[in-house]
Amino acid sequence: MRRHAIAPRAGWRDTVVSQGLVFPVTPTTGLHGEEGEVVYWNESAWYDFTMAEVERLEAATEELYGMCLEAAREMLRRYTDDDLALPAGALALARKSLDRGDPSVYARFDLAYGGEGPAKMLEINGDTPTGLVETAVAQWRWLEDVFPRFDQWNSVHDRLVRWWGEAAAAGRYPEGVHFLHSTADDSGEEEMTVTYLRDTAASAGLATYGHGIESLGWDDDDRGRRFVDDFDLTVHAAFKLYPWEDMLREEFGAHVLHGHERRPVRWIEPPWKLLLSTKAILPVLWELFPGHPNLLPAYLGEPRDLTEWVAKPLWGREGDNVHVHAHDLEQVNDGSYGDQPLVYQQYTRLPDFDGNRVVLGSWMVGGRSAGCLVRESDGPVTDYYSRVVPHVIGDARMPDDVQVQAWLDE
Repeated sequence: MRRHAIAPRAGWRDTVVSQGLVFPVTPTTGLHGEEGEVVYWNESAWYDFTMAEVERLEAATEELYGMCLEAAREMLRRYTDDDLALPAGALALARKSLDRGDPSVYARFDLAYGGEGPAKMLEINGDTPTGLVETAVAQWRWLEDVFPRFDQWNSVHDRLVRWWGEAAAAGRYPEGVHFLHSTADDSGEEEMTVTYLRDTAASAGLATYGHGIESLGWDDDDRGRRFVDDFDLTVHAAFKLYPWEDMLREEFGAHVLHGHERRPVRWIEPPWKLLLSTKAILPVLWELFPGHPNLLPAYLGEPRDLTEWVAKPLWGREGDNVHVHAHDLEQVNDGSYGDQPLVYQQYTRLPDFDGNRVVLGSWMVGGRSAGCLVRESDGPVTDYYSRVVPHVIGDARMPDDVQVQAWLDE
């Protein structure tokens, strides 16, 4: 695994915006209040993986996912709603969803890996991971433009279309699927992530509908207790890029929590995925699989025997309220999760490439490893100002369509 400098494509910003990455930069506020921006999509560099590295990362990702599914069952036995700062009944809802085998489309691991030794799992976002447009569209189109003869660890798009296609063939969503994003996000990231997912479902032949989740309505009339969209259409199935831990605390979420629906919505991601979104899964994984080479020691509520650790809020995002305690470093981030219980995980130094600290976002789609996204930051915590950098498998040629289909069928 190596990092290379490269000249960005002429007009790169307009190019990625036209591909749906409408947030190529991250806005900043300077010391004196002036507005500025930093690059988010950074194609002035690229990472070079070997096929052997990719195969090791694929195997680790799939093994970790299987371990997370086992840990989810253990969490239901061990934790209460109060332990996880959830409303009463949330874990019961998750248990029913898991017992039914409600289907899940995707998840993303954050892994510390720099080409040497085993990848270390930092966390998993199993409910609302973003980064799909960057992974499946922007970096793939960059590869076609810049290194068209080489391959990339990236089957995200093909696997998403295949997942929806299999769902359609099985008659899973006959009335179509609603795709819901939060209009509170004004960067365009959430809307474009959901729009991209909607496009993959439509490509597979499903009927799709899309709007802000804030426009979701509730009707308790003679047609039955049901969620409805802007046009009074019943919502039978819905993908929502909205965290379960927030949704279940709200008025509409209470209808789901307390079983008010006459015919419950089929949610994607399903309620059981909240178990794969909380940092509380980390200590359970360590207890179930102590000493596993891809895990870091982790404990709930206290660091125990850890001398260097990172404290993370149960439901924290974007590095908010993370506390790093190491021999040569002490960092405490601000944020809105300061009142939540903490998980203490052994501190591991992120791989450093020319001052860029690297975390790999390793995707699962339909239960299979599907590719990665490389993120860089200037400090020890990958936060809101991190950068995305494309990658190449330097010793692998671009496969033809027959080979791609064979891999998908394997």
